[in-house]
Amino acid sequence: MKVGDYVSFLYGAKARNLYVVEAKEAIMHAESAPPWPSVTFRQSGRTYYFPFRLSLKPIRQFEESLVRVEFSYVAENLLLRGGYRRTHFQADQTTLQAVSQMGGLWRGESDGLSFADKTVFVPKFTRSRDKVSIPETFQFQELILQGLIREYLSHESKLAELLEVCGLDVPAEGLEILGEKALPEGFVDIVIKEAAPAGISRKIIIEVKTGSAQRKDLTQVTTYIDEIGDECAGGILIAREFPKKLVEQAQNGQTKLIRYGLGELAEMTTPVSFEQLLDNLSLVRA
Repeated sequence: MKVGDYVSFLYGAKARNLYVVEAKEAIMHAESAPPWPSVTFRQSGRTYYFPFRLSLKPIRQFEESLVRVEFSYVAENLLLRGGYRRTHFQADQTTLQAVSQMGGLWRGESDGLSFADKTVFVPKFTRSRDKVSIPETFQFQELILQGLIREYLSHESKLAELLEVCGLDVPAEGLEILGEKALPEGFVDIVIKEAAPAGISRKIIIEVKTGSAQRKDLTQVTTYIDEIGDECAGGILIAREFPKKLVEQAQNGQTKLIRYGLGELAEMTTPVSFEQLLDNLSLVRA
């Protein structure tokens, strides 16, 4: 099970309890589904609700301050990226190992949510604005592409292929794929790092663009590489297309250009699921 399959909730400036994610569901007509009521805005008169639910199984019980070295990955993201308005960030393997030794095993009862006549659906994505129908169909955006690439690279063989194509002399074994790493200059879409560094903590950064890459995107990756310093093994810019001049500019640099493809689903004229996109995703050198 991956690090992302575990959840530890943030409460103020504290991390609280460890849960394993047993199921993820999208509920049809969730306007009255617990635990959150719908919200209606006065100006627009529109009512919004959240249809997505996680089924969690409590594993450990604890309440620990985030001001600890074990929580540095999450704490840095909170400070530099979103403040306490952001409810969660993906943690790294170091954090999971640390919280797995905090507090004690969960001994209490766990109250599950009760749904009457629950109907679930599979969210889909499209590039066509006129086919967007939230929450059933969403606009295909960078956040979705980032999720696809993270899931794709979570398979060691796929990660090894990408590293080889990019000419990066880093073994795929023992690496973890993380999202939204905050830096003072901005935040990196995807970070590949050693799960258990010993002496050196090598990192590879990935910037993702759904459309055609621009010169400023290459500059952005270069800035992140310089900020991380000697422990950055390289950078990767992933986009749908690359102008010829940009390819020439990147030839002798640390940033490798990778073109993503979605096969016959590339245009998404018909809404498609995350799994369909994942099955058709490919990454090739530009």
